[in-house]
Amino acid sequence: MGEKMRLDRFLAECGTGTRSEVKGYIKKNRVTVNGATVKDNGMKVDTSDDEICFDGQPLLYEKFRYYMLNKPQGCVSATRDGLSATVIDMLDGENIRDLFPVGRLDKDTEGFLLITNDGQLAHRLLSPKKHVDKTYIAITDKSLSDDDMEVFRKGVDIGDDEPTMPAEIEFWGETDDNRYVFEVVLREGRFHQVKRMFAAFGSTVTYLKRTSMGAVELDESLESGEFRRLFPDEVKLLGGEA
Repeated sequence: MGEKMRLDRFLAECGTGTRSEVKGYIKKNRVTVNGATVKDNGMKVDTSDDEICFDGQPLLYEKFRYYMLNKPQGCVSATRDGLSATVIDMLDGENIRDLFPVGRLDKDTEGFLLITNDGQLAHRLLSPKKHVDKTYIAITDKSLSDDDMEVFRKGVDIGDDEPTMPAEIEFWGETDDNRYVFEVVLREGRFHQVKRMFAAFGSTVTYLKRTSMGAVELDESLESGEFRRLFPDEVKLLGGEA
């Protein structure tokens, strides 16, 4: 037994159209319930037990949807933006109704961005009290000393009311063009936090990529701008409803 809901709401939440649009579809005999054409917009349907078809194609109701996007640079972490493409725009062919990015990656930052319609999960993942790790690769123009990194691990004054929470940092090495590669793990998500933490030591972040959230890592097979559904085990690792 699934959730009971109005037919027009069911159709809208499956991405077939707005509530007003789907009412028109019903009037035009484009919708069947258990093989019978229906005319009642408010008819109660069971999301699991009833077979609802639109233009002869069965519709699958999903209460929550979870996507992993390998966000490219230049794309805005928002549901809509008047000037730039958003991360929601990148989910081509998907039902984007009610979807939103969990937290934000700066426009020039790339990597793992979770997109969902599960508000409770988003709150848990973003709450500093939950201590959910977010891992980044940062490339900078200036290295940090061992003493600097020790301060980084204890909390950095970045000009807010309180220093940052303790973070993890590991130096990975130097690039051929004399830049410095670090892995950083945060458990909170302040505005431009990684960049501001390095800036506190006079170091500028020139490249930033998120590689994981919680226990789920960015799928290395995803090219920049590509996405996929989270696997059920990944959803469970994040605390969502698989």
